[in-house]
Order: sequence, then structure tokens, then C-alpha cells
Amino acid sequence: MKYQSKRKALILLADGTVFYGKAVGDKEGTAFGEVCFNTGTTGYQEIFTDPSYFGQLMVTTNAHIGNYGAREEEVESDGVKIAGLICKNFSYSYSRPDADYSLQEFLDKNGLFSISDVDTRALVSYIRDNGAMNAVISTRVDELDALREELAKVPSMEGLELASSVSTREPYFVGEADAEIRIAALDIGIKKNILRNLAKRGAYIQVFPHDTTYETMEAWSPDGYFISNGPGDPQPLKAAVELAKKIIAADKPLFGICLGHQVIALANGVSTYKMHHGHRGINHPVINLQTGKGEITSQNHGFAVNRQETESHPDLEITHLHLNDDTVAGIRMKDKNVFSVQYHPEASPGPHDAEYLFDQFFETIRKTTTKTTAV
Repeated sequence: MKYQSKRKALILLADGTVFYGKAVGDKEGTAFGEVCFNTGTTGYQEIFTDPSYFGQLMVTTNAHIGNYGAREEEVESDGVKIAGLICKNFSYSYSRPDADYSLQEFLDKNGLFSISDVDTRALVSYIRDNGAMNAVISTRVDELDALREELAKVPSMEGLELASSVSTREPYFVGEADAEIRIAALDIGIKKNILRNLAKRGAYIQVFPHDTTYETMEAWSPDGYFISNGPGDPQPLKAAVELAKKIIAADKPLFGICLGHQVIALANGVSTYKMHHGHRGINHPVINLQTGKGEITSQNHGFAVNRQETESHPDLEITHLHLNDDTVAGIRMKDKNVFSVQYHPEASPGPHDAEYLFDQFFETIRKTTTKTTAV
């Protein structure tokens, strides 16, 4: 179906800057959130359903969005998690034979308000220069003063706890019950492809809610622990940090990704901070300091771990650095079975350069299990 939106829409940034576009599907609507951008050229459906983007207005830098439609199986959670979509050209028709429906149908099904025909190059350039900030997208183009008042009431992402909004309410299982390894995973915004990567390597995973205690997870007798990715500021996650501290004290194998990486840093007394505009895309270069090899990675985070504090910490070692800005991309504990990365080895979308980290986690678990059995 070919369609051309005619209903005017706008983007109002917190600093008063305005960009204009058109409403996708000619629908009226308004959505608030922190504006951010993703530089990926593919994988839009996976990006829109990634829990780490909860509460954010997503600007896609690729010129065409929707041209290959949507598939039921290409989701990373139970539905769309972004607060709104901002793009240049929205394709109402699609060409992929195995797509289940158009992207517009998928977004409509999930109740997402989107705008297109935006000068996304200018908008992304502005965010890069001025930083990520709250914004509103709306068809109420003649109500700027009212929108400004409403936008001023939206809380900043800094200090905002969002993990509880995307975490599972009840524990659930993934994988085969008779699998060799049992992994307890803390869901603070977990992606489905992380669970697929753990299960296909021979793990039976129990996924626990965001506020689960160490005692509850340990009662299941897992061989290793995992703390997931997720949205928002890591500092309010007191329960997750306390959990990480107890796992570390018990010297259990622990792997963290993105928000989980930040939680592990906080558990070691290392602070985190809100970045100027974050890392979001599928071509971010990282150097593995242990092997000297470069990796192209998928990233999605607006907070980072303090490098100076990490370097001076007696129990921590930086294992990976982001080559664009030298921010911390990975850490390990020197005398514990604990490591984490500030990017997505499971990708979806993105390259598979870093999948070895899952293998590394399993090797750590097997070594630990062997030692325990021997004792």
C-alpha cells in the first residue's frame, strides 16, 4: 500500500528548539520521552522492541524505515518499548516476501505514535552538539505553549528508575530442563536474543524479576548468574546492586551486559554517569585489551562507568575500551569469576564479533563447577 501522510506534526525539544514533520498514518497523537538516535541501517523492529529504549523517542538515521515490513519473530520483548518514532522516509509498503505485515500495521498494533518527513540529519546533528534531552512529538502544532508546559513536567532520565517497568512480574524458564548448566538471570530489561544465546549453548535459565534477592535465586542452585541490559539510570537500582554484591561475595560466576555491567560496577563502588548523547548503533568499534583485537559491536546505552575510578580500583581491570571516545566498554574482577561489557554480544540487530563472551561465560561456569565438584 502506498500512502502519503498529510497531517502536520512537530518535535519540540526541552531547550525550545522545534523541528517539523508529518504524522505517520495521518493519526493525531502526542508522545513524550528522551530523544535519542540509532545509526543502524537495519533491524528497526528489534530496536523498537528492545526494553533498553523504554521511555525514549527514537530517531532513526537510516533514510528509509519500514521498507522490509515486520515479522512476528523479530521482536526482542513482548512489544514495542520506545515512546515514539521519528524518521525521514516511512515506507507504508514493503518488499520482503516473508514479512507478516507492514511496519505501520505493527506500530498501530502496539499503539505507537510516529512522525516522518523530518530532517533527521539536522536533528541528529543538533543532538550530537547539544546532548540528549527530553522532547515531545505531537500533531498539536498550534499548541506550542501548552506542549512546553507539559514537557517541563516530564522527569529527566538521570535518576530515573525504569527497570521495574519492563521486568517480568513472575519468574519463568527458558531452555531444556535437563540442560548441563543452570543460569539464574536477573531481568532488568532482558532481550530475547540473550536468552536464545544462553539456551543454545546448553543452559537452562530461570529469569527472575528485577527486585529478586540473592537468597531466592540461590535457592534454585544455579551454576552461574546473569544481570541483563535495561533502561534508565543504574544508580536507583539498589536491589540489583545488593544482589550483585552478594553474588560477588559468594564468588559465583557472574556476567553482566549494559545496565547489568553498570550494576556490577556500582556493586564494586565505582560510579556511573549520564553521557552527553550515548552510544546507539550497530557499528561501534571496541578494542579488546586482553587480546589486542578490535570488535565491531552493537551498542545502546546513555550511561557509562567512570573510567578513572575503575582504573584505580584494586580489584577491577578494564578489558575493553570504546575506540571513539575511550569510555569503558568492559571490566573484569581480578580475583573473582565476574565480568561485564557495555555493549550487546547477542546483537539483534548487529554484528556477531562479540558472541565469544557467551562462550567465555560458560567456560567460567564449567571451571568453577569442576573445582567445586573436586572439593
